[in-house]
Amino acid sequence: MSDSNESSPSPAPKLSVVVPLYNEEDNVLPMIEELHRALDGIPHELVLVDDGSTDGTAGKIPPNDPTIRFVRFEANTGQSAAMYAGVHAAAGEIIALIDGDLQNDPADIPKLIEELNRGADLACGYRASRKDTAFKRLQSRIANFVRSRFTGDGVRDTGCTLKAMKRPCRDALVPFTGMHRFIPALIKGAGFKVVELPVNHRARQHGVSKYGFGNRAVRATMDMFGVKWLLSRRFSYKINNR
Repeated sequence: MSDSNESSPSPAPKLSVVVPLYNEEDNVLPMIEELHRALDGIPHELVLVDDGSTDGTAGKIPPNDPTIRFVRFEANTGQSAAMYAGVHAAAGEIIALIDGDLQNDPADIPKLIEELNRGADLACGYRASRKDTAFKRLQSRIANFVRSRFTGDGVRDTGCTLKAMKRPCRDALVPFTGMHRFIPALIKGAGFKVVELPVNHRARQHGVSKYGFGNRAVRATMDMFGVKWLLSRRFSYKINNR
């Protein structure tokens, strides 16, 4: 007879939402509340990855919320590392990605899930009406055009973090700095179906952007050549057991 106090393992959630965080102390609690409202009725967990924040981000995360899994880096390692760690810590059959700065709208996640239910493996949001400066929109448009033509991912806005993928897609991801810009290319290159749909985009209310043209243009270009090479070297095979 089993111990009556022994609890059975909790079933895996349908959805895991991975949120990379870096110095978002004013945004993290409202974001958690918005996510729970948007996902009401969908069994979910929130995988919050603190990328070495130096402010009070960690202290704002509710300690008694059973849906939250908290991963905290010892030092700032980068957005790609935070996403990769969160995706591989996720328990859900569907894994969503969203920024922690409240510019992505959690209410769009169910729309992405609907695309997966229709047969897509990765559903990517694109910011149809961006709430950024004209210069930032221009540089993003140029970078997205060059990247999409070069890698063949067919995605117009890889800079939009908001995405949802079926769990097997995570095996296509490669851990390197800059990976987050090439998630669609890596997943499509592995043979999965990728779709894109418009999502809401909101102006940042608190904190400051952590990324700018100067700290990513050259590295993104180098990464693009590396991803192109990697995709050109992929192979596939079928096993004949007869």
